Formats: sequence, structure tokens, C-alpha cells
Amino acid sequence: VKKALLYQLEISERKSNKEYKQNSYFSNSVPYIYGKENYFYPVKLGVQQQILLGNKANKNGVAVTGNYGGGVSLALLRPYYLQIQNGNSIQYVKYNSADSAQFLSGYALGGPGLGKGWNELTVTPGLYAKAAVRFDYGKFNQMISAIEVGVTGEFYSKKIPLMVYNPEKQFFFSGYVAIMFGKRK
Repeated sequence: VKKALLYQLEISERKSNKEYKQNSYFSNSVPYIYGKENYFYPVKLGVQQQILLGNKANKNGVAVTGNYGGGVSLALLRPYYLQIQNGNSIQYVKYNSADSAQFLSGYALGGPGLGKGWNELTVTPGLYAKAAVRFDYGKFNQMISAIEVGVTGEFYSKKIPLMVYNPEKQFFFSGYVAIMFGKRK
């Protein structure tokens, strides 16, 4: 088989390279990220064409395949909250540029728990394209042992706010390395 059609569903979390997790000096609580505005979860659904570039012998060798494709990407944005002590009260505050003065007037005690902000989830639609080369070095045709190296580009319908006072981006470009293992039937 020289060609194959692959269907893809990918869910991940994208972080800013400016994120720095820190602990509060005043309490033993959940660490927080100073300046984080949103959690960003890209969900991708698409189709890829796989083409066999070089086959291997039955027992040994390396098969090389190329993949290219794309599809729909949805940016799920969950607001980031900080636990703030303001006077004698403790409250959760959304950390964004509109109410950063409210954040700066108190002491940060910690970040949000895992369940905070899911009811305020927003969705931004977009598209993605992906290209990769896979090297399958499994000893027999029944075993899968492979390394895939590729690039991905994502474009969204509006800019994605990740960190306060940092430029928002609409296009994201990334590279990846994936290690695969398993059995074929």
C-alpha cells in the first residue's frame, strides 16, 4: 500500500513561553502564573494523506512515509483566576488587563483549582495544516516502532489572549517529535 488516508483528533494545551509558575509567600496554596489570562486548549479534527516514500525489508530496515493534511481547529479558552487577599476577604479574580488594578491592590495567595472557569469556556474557530515525515524502524511488519518529525500551523478567526500585556497572536507555528510503538493486526 503506497497511500493511506488518516483521520486525526488531537487535544492539547498550548502555553506561552513567558509563563513562570510561582508560589505565594503568605500561604501554602496552589502555585500561580503571574500574568496568565487564559488556558488555551486547541482541539483539532482533520484528515491526512500518508504516502510511502521508501519501504523496508520484511525483517529489518526503515520505512519512510510522508504525511500532509489539515482540518478544523477549535481554540477552547478557559479564563485564568487568581486567589487574592484584599483586606480581610479572599476572592477569585480573573486576571486580565481590564481588572489588573484590582489584582495589584491585593496579595496573590494562589492559582485556580482544576475545576475553576470551565463554565466560562469560549470557543474560537480556526484551521490548521500539518506536514510530517515518519521513520518506521520496527523489526517485523507486526510491530510498530517509529519516530515522526513534523510541523504544524494554526490560524484562528480572532487573536488569542494568553498573557496580559503581551501581544495576542492569531497564527501559531510549531514543530514536534512523536515516538510511536504498538502492534499491527
